Amino acid sequence: MPAFFQFTQGSESRARPTDSSPLLGRYRAVPPRPGIGPRRPSSPLGLLAGHYGNGRESIHVGYGAVIAAEIEAGLLSDGSGDADRAVGDSRWERLWQGYFIDLFVDPRPSAVKRVVDRWWSRYGLLVFLPAALAVAWCAVPFPQYSFPDEGNDGDQANGIWQRLTRTTATFDSKVPGHGAARVQVNFWFFLFVYYGFYNLSALIWITKVFNLYRLNWWPQSFGFPVTISLLAIISLAVPIPVYFVPSTRFLTVHNTAWVSWTFIVMAMPVAIAFLILMTNERHIGLRHSLSETQRIFTTSWWTGEPDSFPNRQRRRRDLTDDLWEQDVLRVLPPSGTSRVALRRRWLPASFVRFLWFCVALFIGLMAYVLGEAYAEIYLRTLPHNNFETVVYVYGWVVTVHLLDALTGWVLGIREGERVGSYPLSWVFKLYFMLTYQTYVRALYARLRSPSQFVILQVLSSTGLVIISPIMMTRLFHKILTILGLSGLTYGTYQKLQTRNLFIRFLAENTSMATFLGSILVLHFGANKEVYPYFAFDKAEDQTLQYDFNLTFYASMVTWGCELVASLVVRGLIALIFKIDVGLEGKLDLAVWPELLPTSVAVILHVLQNMLFSIIRLQFRT
Repeated sequence: MPAFFQFTQGSESRARPTDSSPLLGRYRAVPPRPGIGPRRPSSPLGLLAGHYGNGRESIHVGYGAVIAAEIEAGLLSDGSGDADRAVGDSRWERLWQGYFIDLFVDPRPSAVKRVVDRWWSRYGLLVFLPAALAVAWCAVPFPQYSFPDEGNDGDQANGIWQRLTRTTATFDSKVPGHGAARVQVNFWFFLFVYYGFYNLSALIWITKVFNLYRLNWWPQSFGFPVTISLLAIISLAVPIPVYFVPSTRFLTVHNTAWVSWTFIVMAMPVAIAFLILMTNERHIGLRHSLSETQRIFTTSWWTGEPDSFPNRQRRRRDLTDDLWEQDVLRVLPPSGTSRVALRRRWLPASFVRFLWFCVALFIGLMAYVLGEAYAEIYLRTLPHNNFETVVYVYGWVVTVHLLDALTGWVLGIREGERVGSYPLSWVFKLYFMLTYQTYVRALYARLRSPSQFVILQVLSSTGLVIISPIMMTRLFHKILTILGLSGLTYGTYQKLQTRNLFIRFLAENTSMATFLGSILVLHFGANKEVYPYFAFDKAEDQTLQYDFNLTFYASMVTWGCELVASLVVRGLIALIFKIDVGLEGKLDLAVWPELLPTSVAVILHVLQNMLFSIIRLQFRT
């Protein structure tokens, strides 16, 4: 059986020629070699054109600067040449290798650079591919059934359940946000097709995030295919008894219950990885042997034990038993025998780093559970006026940005900053930005007038065009430094701000493309009754003016305004700071090629969250 996602520990050999250079993330930051270093362009036009030219028109720092310069200069060999790959003579094999294996399974810098260097292929992979998959997922027709007449059913238990179902439907009909469930759907189709693909994308996302962390979460003895298959089976098997037990069946009609179960499923790989590390005693051991000089400062030198301390009973004969029961280093009074108490009170840095990684994952997973609850509150309190709409949107903006800031602090980008990984911070920034955008898009379907669209768009575009360039100035960076909110150099700070803008543009385009596509397929498609949120037929409340034409065309105008605002911001930053936002994003993807498949997986799953939050579930008995 072929091996999937066989990741190995990263190496610092390429970017670590000297111990005097500082670290960025897990990688040694050294100046690029002469002749391929960063160079500023002679004019902003070169930046706006997005060409690489000689050298590098980029503000990459550290390890990224070295690899980006080598990629552009053609000096980085990733073994992707035809002579070294032995792909075969078949055209289809070459396409499979070049556009699937080299991009999504085992990403290579040259292959990723080839596709992200062209705007149409870059947007095709990062915007339209996940959007198309999400829209196709929700468009697959559900087997649907009309609500039965409870008076013709002679079975008492079934009649009780049907009356409960109709009572729930009656309650939900008072909630114009969601709309009442209009049909019953087949439980097995929902579980194995709809929810199954939702869980699969979640597991792929977690796997790719672990890939960026350079750690396999599955047991080596089982391997990835067997482990993820077992986990997928568990994720689908547990809801079955919940559905068949009358006392718990009510949970199956609540979207939040299914999202919470997915949260648990996504947490399982984290728990498995933690157990593997604990079983291997990584919390008390070292991955690499210590030198004799280093061992002087550990108990292994005093006791004669190996570095990893696999057995606490192995110690020198002249050390008494109570030596290992002391909590501090001390000397007994002169009347007694002087003894030095040595106790290991440290954790390996790699294990501490993994614990911080788990914290970041937990915050990220909690975000979409909170998003589901937040959307439920909004939909149960409709209709809203202009002020309430703004409060909801920017309340969610503040919530997401606080979670994003906390996760960013946990991840860090430099050595010693908890996790210290720039690629992971890139992916989580995309995750939170897209989480914010998807829930904002979903509320567009409940805006009742063009003025509400205008107010939201004016606030969004004005903030983007005015605030973004201000945040990149030296004065703003100096203020943050004085307040203790940033310890980054100005160059690194500029790089992060530029990256954040690229990620924002990506999230805006992907979320809007999915929103417009889902409106079309769910309003005119076979699943219209399953998604009454997009029905727009005023069946729930005749006083509400939720209109398909208003939603669709106003959203199209909003998207156009966002595109114009993004071009204006790119131009201002290119003119003022001589930085090309698009170029920085493309080089990030080429420097860390694993970002491409991880970003696609993250985008797809977050888009599915938006659609999953508005489906109405009533299962056929």
